[in-house]
Amino acid sequence: MEAASQPAEHQAGSGHRPALILGALGVVYGDIGTSPLYTLREAFAETGLPLDEPTVLGILSLVFWALILVVTIKYVMLIMRADNRGEGGVLAMGALASRGVRPGWRERSIVALAILGMALFYGDCLVTPAISVLSAVEGLKVVTPVFEPFVIPITIVVIVLLFAVQRHGTGRVGAFFGPVMLLWFSTLGILGLIQVFHWPDVLRALNPYYAMLLFGSHGFVAFMALGAVVLAVTGAEALYADMGHFGRGPIRVAWLYLVLPALLLNYFGQGALLLHEPGALENPFYHLAPSWALLPLVVLATAATVIASQAVISGAFSLTRQAVQLGYLPRREIRHTSEHEIGQVYIPRNNWLLLAGVLILVVGFGSSSNLAAAYGVSVTGAMVIDAILLAVVAWRLWKWNPLVIAGAFTAFLIIDLALFSATMLKVPQGGWFPLVVALAVFFLMSTWRQGRRLLSRRLYADALPLDMFLSRLSPQSPQRVAGTAVFMTGNPNVVPHPLLHNIKHNKVLHERVVILNVTIDDVPRVGPDRAMSVEKLGKGFFQVILHFGYLEQPNIPRSLEQCRRYGLHIDMMETSFFLGRETLIPSRRDGMPRWREPLFILLNKTALSATEFFCIPPGRVVELGTQVEI
Repeated sequence: MEAASQPAEHQAGSGHRPALILGALGVVYGDIGTSPLYTLREAFAETGLPLDEPTVLGILSLVFWALILVVTIKYVMLIMRADNRGEGGVLAMGALASRGVRPGWRERSIVALAILGMALFYGDCLVTPAISVLSAVEGLKVVTPVFEPFVIPITIVVIVLLFAVQRHGTGRVGAFFGPVMLLWFSTLGILGLIQVFHWPDVLRALNPYYAMLLFGSHGFVAFMALGAVVLAVTGAEALYADMGHFGRGPIRVAWLYLVLPALLLNYFGQGALLLHEPGALENPFYHLAPSWALLPLVVLATAATVIASQAVISGAFSLTRQAVQLGYLPRREIRHTSEHEIGQVYIPRNNWLLLAGVLILVVGFGSSSNLAAAYGVSVTGAMVIDAILLAVVAWRLWKWNPLVIAGAFTAFLIIDLALFSATMLKVPQGGWFPLVVALAVFFLMSTWRQGRRLLSRRLYADALPLDMFLSRLSPQSPQRVAGTAVFMTGNPNVVPHPLLHNIKHNKVLHERVVILNVTIDDVPRVGPDRAMSVEKLGKGFFQVILHFGYLEQPNIPRSLEQCRRYGLHIDMMETSFFLGRETLIPSRRDGMPRWREPLFILLNKTALSATEFFCIPPGRVVELGTQVEI
């Protein structure tokens, strides 16, 4: 595990530089940083709890300890240690947890948890832009009720513009994200500090006694309030997911010395305000500001929520790219929007699907209060999965004492499951939406993964071993022609179907034949020493195996040119790529359930061609079709 941790530490070692910390502010903390817009309001509005002193202090105590236990200790101190060569996120965690696990129910369970974690993230990706932008624009109603009819139209315009500019990438505007979020968190802290200075008695909420007193006084209603307290920690998973961009150090420094103090000051400032001005419950965040500052604050809040939405959208693109590389989703068009940053990608299909979903949420729910019911379910579900996978990593890789693991992770699971259970109470009011999205994505991804494995078995079950084929190959037949033929295959030890089809139909074989296999490893990037292997098989045949990490873009022509150092010289102008195109046919054979077969066939038809995905020149490609029963 130490070896896996070194890249992140390397980034973080130089990584307390102000530029990296500022960048982390702009990308990592947008989601959790905009939670003060609605968290305390929903804690009382959803439950009908009284605005008396013990209750307000109890809610504040719950928020404080949620930020300390869930975000600071669990994510910042523990989960961020589980980096996969510097990269974080549920895929990285799943790869670490499955390392060294033999194929079987344990491996399948870990993969299923990783897929479910990704699916839950997609549900969060829809709700975050909708509730964040809508809650910011709703501040116009505090300025003057005249703006109320325009809240939804303005929100729609902001969201449409946000998704429309995605194709240009975040590189050009990314430099402004950090300073804007620095101003945002400074504003949060100052607004809250003013109220806390006037009414310092609110700081008594630091005592967990008031959280316990809340449950003792209000019982189940206090448990319901946990569903709103969850809103204060949404975005915690972004700290781990974006670790590869900035390193562990800058993210921790930004959290401990700026983000956490600013959030706590603002929450406690809102609590102090509610204790002395209960009428501010309509929108306690905006009521912290004097009337002359309301309009600038709305503009700043809108900018902060756009940045929060941008971070989630970029995260969805990045996660989708990783899922495609690891075989969890069909190949799709992925555009790189930066020549320098490999993580900056744009996926057109995902962009417009996300936009449609976000607009449906804004129009369908109509207000941030209604949307709050849909928020948190997917986030807390992902937190439970993170805790389970981290326990596996601590046991298998870190070699922690089982008693320590049982004690620590049981405590985390109790907290996570309590938050998850509280959000599940909101399912009838809107929490069903992200769950439906997550289940649909999980169903699609598991169908694709199962279908691809079944297809691979069908294709190679009766394949001719390559060594047997070479032993039977004579110099006279088939006729050899000039040039190089590259046959891509999922199994480099057997004869690819396109090669047999080419001999059957064209009666020729190129003087040099490359059997090419592309493998995506469960690491972010593959070092040069493992990137490729070249073996000379004789009779003009070569076996080439290329390895890529799940964050790398497979570029076959560029990789083949690097084979020169292994004695294989390939001239692209004299090279033809032979690819198989499978036509899938439903069957009654054992394997995939019949009701899932049409879905897999549809997904297979939507997959991007191997020509585009592997950056192969279209003019050098020959496709040979075959029918496969699944």
